[in-house]
Amino acid sequence: MIPDYQTLMLPVLELAAEGEANIGLTTEAVSDQFSLSPEERIELLPSGKLTVIRSRVHWAKAYLKQAGLVEATKRGHFRITDRGRAVLQNPPTKIDNAFLDQFEEFRQFRERGHKAGEAAPVVQLEQDSSASPEDVLNAAHQQITDFFIAELIDRMIAGTPAFFEKAIVELLLAMGYGGSSQEAGRAIGKSGDDGVDGVIDQDVLGVDQIFIQAKRYKSENIVGPAAIREFYGALSMRKAQKGIFVTTSGFTKAALDTASQIGGRIVLIDGQQLGRLMVRYNVGCRDKDTLHIKDFDEDFFD
Repeated sequence: MIPDYQTLMLPVLELAAEGEANIGLTTEAVSDQFSLSPEERIELLPSGKLTVIRSRVHWAKAYLKQAGLVEATKRGHFRITDRGRAVLQNPPTKIDNAFLDQFEEFRQFRERGHKAGEAAPVVQLEQDSSASPEDVLNAAHQQITDFFIAELIDRMIAGTPAFFEKAIVELLLAMGYGGSSQEAGRAIGKSGDDGVDGVIDQDVLGVDQIFIQAKRYKSENIVGPAAIREFYGALSMRKAQKGIFVTTSGFTKAALDTASQIGGRIVLIDGQQLGRLMVRYNVGCRDKDTLHIKDFDEDFFD
């Protein structure tokens, strides 16, 4: 029987402790560890594009990463963190979602992407008999999207400042800023850029412009009010009326209040909103699978 992804969490962490790991070799190792049959090793998901065991190893690694027990090194590769090693010093009999819930980063991840004051979805994909098939499907889609956004932001952070600034300009163009011209936006961030990393021309002559500030920060490096005031000063120096401040992390309450007091001249986009916008407008991502859900064609039966 192919183990579920939670059962695989501890073996995946232990394999990562032996050195830098990758999904392919880890899948082979756990397949041997659980004595999977040849048929189980090649059993595919319904999409027919990925084996079940490889998919579950990937999800085990993804959950461990959100809890800070492993970290990505390069595409498809990961390694154990100091926190992960600390866990293995007194290893539990099993690592599952309940175990990972002790870590603040994991709890924040589960609640991420939901409106303030609302609880995260409680649908248990495996056994919640009260959930309709649509509930299970929607919860699974939300879960996949949340994980993808987290990894998407990690990839953005890992890039160079120039790459990040260019990506933000491409996103805003994809959202319709600058009209139909792909030449309407450009990254201009460099040493001595006076607090502006990009600009988008809203008209052909560039009379109406939107200026961009892009901060590629890790999640713990929250943007404060001083950065907002500096950006406001940069806009004022250019006599600009519109600015967009984007970060991969977040904004303090004081920063949000400062932007509000300025009077709407600056729009703030934090890491979660950035990730969701990139997914919505297919910037840095593409559709992987399409699931068709059928309903009756009532005209056929008339």
